[in-house]
Amino acid sequence: MNKPKVVIIGGGFGGFNTAKSLKHANVEITLIDKTNHHLFQPLLYQVATAALSPGDIAVPIRAELKKQDNCTVIMGEVTNINREEKKVYLSDQSFDYDYLVIATGTRHSYFGNDQWEKYAPGLKTISDALKIRENILTSLELAEKYADQSDINKYLTFVIVGGGPTGVEMAGAIAEIAKETLVDDFKRIKLKKSRIILVEGADRVLNGFDNSLSSKAKKELESLGVEILLNKFVSDVSEDGVTVGDEFIKTENIIWAAGNAALPLTKKLNTELDRAGKVKVENDCSLPNDENVFVIGDAALFISDENKPLPGVAPVAIQQAKYIAGVIRKNLPRGSRKSFRYFNKGNLATIGRAKAVMELGSIKISGLFAWLVWSLVHIAFLINFRKRYKVMAEWIYYYLSSSHGIRLIWNSNIDKK
Repeated sequence: MNKPKVVIIGGGFGGFNTAKSLKHANVEITLIDKTNHHLFQPLLYQVATAALSPGDIAVPIRAELKKQDNCTVIMGEVTNINREEKKVYLSDQSFDYDYLVIATGTRHSYFGNDQWEKYAPGLKTISDALKIRENILTSLELAEKYADQSDINKYLTFVIVGGGPTGVEMAGAIAEIAKETLVDDFKRIKLKKSRIILVEGADRVLNGFDNSLSSKAKKELESLGVEILLNKFVSDVSEDGVTVGDEFIKTENIIWAAGNAALPLTKKLNTELDRAGKVKVENDCSLPNDENVFVIGDAALFISDENKPLPGVAPVAIQQAKYIAGVIRKNLPRGSRKSFRYFNKGNLATIGRAKAVMELGSIKISGLFAWLVWSLVHIAFLINFRKRYKVMAEWIYYYLSSSHGIRLIWNSNIDKK
């Protein structure tokens, strides 16, 4: 008897944990991802701000699953899905499936202004993080090089669009770099005069947190020298800078953290999507008209019992992965499946060294203790013991010395600026 074929698209938290959870199942798994690595996205901002190396937060998928005999890893990009034939297509081959798991995540959304991406990169991949890091470090070098000219302020101005966890973490990290970590490295410029501007369309930052923690985060950012513009929207982005409301801000550094959209692959499913392209799924994470096709993680729109969509965070994807692995392992038809229920273990966001906010039910904490919890949780989520040890060592060193060690510029174009 042939084993059921399980095709998993995406090697992020959802896809990777689905494969791992099916380790002892009597199935044949094919995991397809367009990269060869599993990436710990919550720490991408630390790569972008030169605190960690890419290798600290990424591991080869194939290496982590090499002892799992029922799983084959394919590096490639899925171009089409045919649910009638039960096939997924790459550019040069196809794979049959009995169960399909789509865990492709999201990319940053520019709300119909995709031309802005060239000047305002988002932060979803290692390439994104390295591009932002190059921009930040190169801008500081250019400011030092042209210190005697009147327009160097554009190199010392950093605009982060979006006041969610990614935007807050980026703003805090850049502020620490410019106003603390690298102050003594540059002799001709006054780095403490750098402008770090955080733009948020809502009336507070960290909108998903309690009001008291949002206010605390705002105060902590402002204490680091971050300018926060609330109830403001970006109307244009160009090579020269960004327009916020009626104000044009001249800058060489714009970082986009304002929105996410599902990858175009979800449109191939011929099912209902929301405005961001996320797939509307049933309470068992499957498609309404196809019980053996599951969409999990950021690519899914799952409405909870509280009639709210689940957040796009790693714990949601991991819990959904384990849930559907159980469904597949037991070969449960839709009528006998219990509804997926997300157990919220709390919200965490870091603002800077020894600065963070934590919300766990009625418990709301900020400061050093919240930062320690944030650090331990993020280390625990790293899937490789060696990575955990190395990242912990880097953070201890940074905490004690206030020094980032990974400040190399690889693709220098400083003479072309």
